[in-house]
Parts: sequence; structure tokens; C-alpha cells
Amino acid sequence: MPGSCGECPPAAESPSPLQNFTKVGESDATRCATREELLQRGCALEEVVEPWGRHQVLEDTPLSDSAEQEMVTQLAPQKIALWLRPGEQHSFSVRFKRAEGYPVDVYYLMDLSYSMKDDLENIKKLGNDLLAALRNITKSVKIGFGSFVDKTVLPYVSTVPAKLRNPCPDRYEQCDSPVSFRHVLPLTDNASEFESRVSQQRISGNLDSPEGGFDAIMQAAVCEEQIGWRNVTRLLVFTSDDVFHTAGDGKLGGIYLPNDNQCHLDTDGLYSKSHIYDYPSVGHLAQVLSASNIQPIFAVTGSTLPVYQELSRLIPKSVVGELKEDSSNVVQLISDAYNSLSSTVNLEHFQLPPGVSVAYESHCEDATRSLGGHSGVCSGVRINQLVSFTVTVQADTCLEGPHSFALRVLGFTEEVHVELQTLCECPCDKPEPHATHCSGGHGTLTCGVCR
Repeated sequence: MPGSCGECPPAAESPSPLQNFTKVGESDATRCATREELLQRGCALEEVVEPWGRHQVLEDTPLSDSAEQEMVTQLAPQKIALWLRPGEQHSFSVRFKRAEGYPVDVYYLMDLSYSMKDDLENIKKLGNDLLAALRNITKSVKIGFGSFVDKTVLPYVSTVPAKLRNPCPDRYEQCDSPVSFRHVLPLTDNASEFESRVSQQRISGNLDSPEGGFDAIMQAAVCEEQIGWRNVTRLLVFTSDDVFHTAGDGKLGGIYLPNDNQCHLDTDGLYSKSHIYDYPSVGHLAQVLSASNIQPIFAVTGSTLPVYQELSRLIPKSVVGELKEDSSNVVQLISDAYNSLSSTVNLEHFQLPPGVSVAYESHCEDATRSLGGHSGVCSGVRINQLVSFTVTVQADTCLEGPHSFALRVLGFTEEVHVELQTLCECPCDKPEPHATHCSGGHGTLTCGVCR
């Protein structure tokens, strides 16, 4: 039996409490009813309390047409205050528009195991062509480079000293010592520097078939300062001709500690803890890439294409392209992949409080609507095309104090910050001491009840 307005149970009919007294012989429970029921029983309209959910836009910077403006805004509004009654749904609108010429960072992560020997020769001449292709899309582009082989313990590589120094199958050929991950070049807009640093790289080698690419992706994602990631579109191009080790495979080398998703690059740019921490899992990697706004492009050879296509389904905003055996098509592959990624707008929520759910209705081109998904998705979005999403939020129970969560289009750093509070008290719940209604001032009035 409700003792206060806030204790009226939520329901689809949105019950409203009556703040004044009940009639003689009526229980307190009769005070909780719909507005229509209360008015039919003769209650005065001004005595009906309806704490409806509502929202208020706190910040709404206009959307930009071009990335050449000083401050680029592609997602609006930026800040919303939201009040919800438990069990009640409330909706608001979010807008997104792709700005022309939005900056891009591309980090090229290459498998340098021996089977990639011919690919390396082509990558050494890649810098100018890649920058030229990307500058057709945006004037602000930077590229960086890193390489990987595998963990430097058995059974992944030979630990015979001579083989560690030169893992080439032909002892007369000179190869570099294997590394788990080497960060070679921070992001730069200098194509000559890219080609110069990459030309210094030599092929390496390992023993088992899967490669240690997951370790490399993790370090490239979490070492933001060393890589030089900007708050722009971030692409990680992963090239390999083989499959990958994942969580649990480290046990083969006596490595049991789970990956800690921390940056462990030494002064030479080498991943220094590969012999201590296991490979990350697919789910772990997907979570870190999403949190870092990094969109992976898996450029892999035909023999491994099905494996990476399955992997891509588990990693949001990733794409797979088939790499020619000598990597000669990599520039076109990256351009096509970027166009595919940037034309898909995927709105998702992050850091959602417990007991709160979010659903989306997508409004894409030609009034196309997609209802009730766990994310909002529009495909084939062109530059300067406006798309919108109706976001519906529901809280199942009362939340203690204010909470917040964020909405973000995957691959972009902009967010809609939502400040959330539940309406579990009514204005009349505030005690009124010495109220005249209560025996001439000898009691405290709370929503029509003297205490």
C-alpha cells in the first residue's frame, strides 16, 4: 500500500497519484490511478500529480558541412538531460552528418614473417601512392608503420641463438630477429619518411603457422601517445598471409597471465611483455578497438580470407579485403575499405547504467526506417547527407542519484552525453511541517497524508 506519491507502481497506463486526501473509507491504494480514473472519481485536476518523463537539450552545436572549419561537428545534440519514470519509455532525436574532408589517420601493421617477403618489397614503395589516394578523400591524412611476427619463445619461434639472430631458412640470407611487435614510425604526413623507414625493414621468421598479430593490434590500439593517434577517423591496416593466435594459445609457451590491455613499448618501440601476457581474445580486442575508435582493415591473402571474414563479423566497424600475393593492390584495397567504412553510420551506447535499456529507430535516405535495434544503422551514407535516429530509453527501477551514459557513432570521437535521473519522488513528497491540514498544524503533511 503506497505511503507516498513516489511509491505508486509504474505501469503502461502511467498511474498518477492524488496528492490530496482520500475519501472516508477508501484505502491509500486508491490514490494511485490514471488521470482519467481520478477525474471520474471527482478529484480536482490540480490535485493530480503526473511526474512524466522528459528531456532537455543542454548543448546543440549546429552540424558542419566541411572539415575545413575550425571546429567540426558531425553529431548533435552534444548534451541531453533526461528524466525517466521507472517502467516508462522516453524518446529523443539524434542527428549525424558526414562532413566533407574529415581527417584520417592510417597505421599500417605488417606481418614480417618470411612468407611475406615479396609483399615487403612492394610496401617499401607504398608511401606516396597511399597518401595520394587518401588525399583524394581528405587533405588531412597521416600514415604510420609497425610490424609483427610472434612471441619470441618456443614453440612460436626457434630459441636457438643462431636462429634468433637470423631466422631465415637459408643461412646465407640475412633476416631480422623475430619480434612480437615493433612500432617503427609514428603517424606522419611525410611520404618520404614513411618510405625511408619502411625501406629499412627486413623480413623475419617464426616456426608455427599462426602469427602473433593480435598482440600487435592491441599495442597499436592502447599506445595512443607513441603511435600519435589524433581525434580523427582512425584506420588500422592489418596485412598478413596467415591466421592468428588468440587467448589461450599462450599456454603453449608457458604464458598464463591474461592480456592486460596496457601499453608496454620500450624505448626501441618493441612490445616488451609478450613473454609475460597471453594473446588477447577476439572479444577483448573488439572492445579495445571500439573504445579507441579504431576501425581495422584486414588486408589478407585468399587462403585466409574466410577466417578473417568470420573475425570481421565479431569486430564492429571492421572490413576485410583480399590482398594479392605480393600486396600490389593494397592502395586500392585501403581506399575501397575506407569508403565502405565511412559510408556506414552506426550509433551505439556506452557505459549504460544497470537496469537501463536503449532502443533505436533509424531514419536513413528516402525515409527508410529501421525499428527497435540495439544500435542505429544507416548504410550508403554520402558526404553531407543528414541521417537521424530516434533513441528510446527505459529504466526498469529507481536509480540512486544521477547517472550518465554516452551515444557515439562508431569510428568517430564525438559523443552525445546523456545525464539521466529517475523520477521516483513527486513534488508533494517534500514534507510540509506544521501543516494546517494536520489538526491545525500538529503534524507534517506529505502528499495529503499527515504524519
